[in-house]
Amino acid sequence: MKIAAYQGPSPEGDADHAFKTIDKTLAQAVAQGAKMVVFPELYLLGYNQMHRHAALAQCIGGGWETQCANLTQKHKCGLTIGWVERDGETLYNSASTFDASGAKLGHYRKIQLWGPVEQSVFAFGDRYTTFILHGVKTAILICYDVEFAQHCHALASMGVKRVLVPTANPADFTLVCDTLIPARANENNQAIIYANYCGTDNGLTFCGQSVIAGPGGMIFTRANSDDEMLLCADLQLLDQINPSLLSTQQTDYRKVDQ
Repeated sequence: MKIAAYQGPSPEGDADHAFKTIDKTLAQAVAQGAKMVVFPELYLLGYNQMHRHAALAQCIGGGWETQCANLTQKHKCGLTIGWVERDGETLYNSASTFDASGAKLGHYRKIQLWGPVEQSVFAFGDRYTTFILHGVKTAILICYDVEFAQHCHALASMGVKRVLVPTANPADFTLVCDTLIPARANENNQAIIYANYCGTDNGLTFCGQSVIAGPGGMIFTRANSDDEMLLCADLQLLDQINPSLLSTQQTDYRKVDQ
C-alpha cells in the first residue's frame, strides 16, 4: 500500500480553501498510486485559529465530514484529517479517517492537549481509536500524543502497525520530526505517517519536516522546512526489513515495581 502525507500552509480560517486543497491533493495522490492521504492537525480551519474554533466547529456527521466523504468517493482515495469537533458545549481537537468509498473508518479526540491555550479551548480525549486499513490494524494520534512513548507502546500492544498523525509542530520543535518520530516507529515496529504544516498561521511558524518513518530506523521520505509537498511512501518496503533489525521491546519490556 502506498500512503501519503500532505505538508502545506494553513488555510487560515477558510474552510472552502481547505477543501479545494484537499480535492487537488487527493487527485495528485491517486496519480502517484497512494491509497490514503494524511493532512495536518485541525486542517479544516487551521491550527492557530483558536479565536474561530468555537464559532465554526461542527458536530460529527456534519457538513465537513460529508464533504470529506464525498471527496474520497470522487477520487477513490482515503483521507485522514484534523478538524475541530463540537459535542454540545464541548470542543474537541479531533481527526477522522475515511476510506476510498467514503466510509468513515475511525474518529479520534486528542488525548494530550499541548499547553494552556489548547487546554483552555478543547476537552481531553479519553480513548484510542483503531481500525483495519487495507488489512492492517491502524490508529490515529494527533501531534503531541505521538511524542509520548506510552501511547505508541499501548497501540503496539493492541496490534497496531500503522499510526496516522495529523500534526501542527512549531518551528522550535524539530526534535520531534528528526528524532522522536523515528524513535517511536523503531521502538514499536510501526509505520508512522506524520503530516505537518509549513509557513505561518496567525503568527505561529511551523517547522514543516513532515516524515513517514518505519521500523528498523527506516525513513521512507521526509519534507523540508518550508515548502508545500506531498510525501508518498510504499509501505510494502517494510517487508524487506531484515528481521534482525526489528525492535524486541514489546517482548523484552520488564515492569519494575516502585
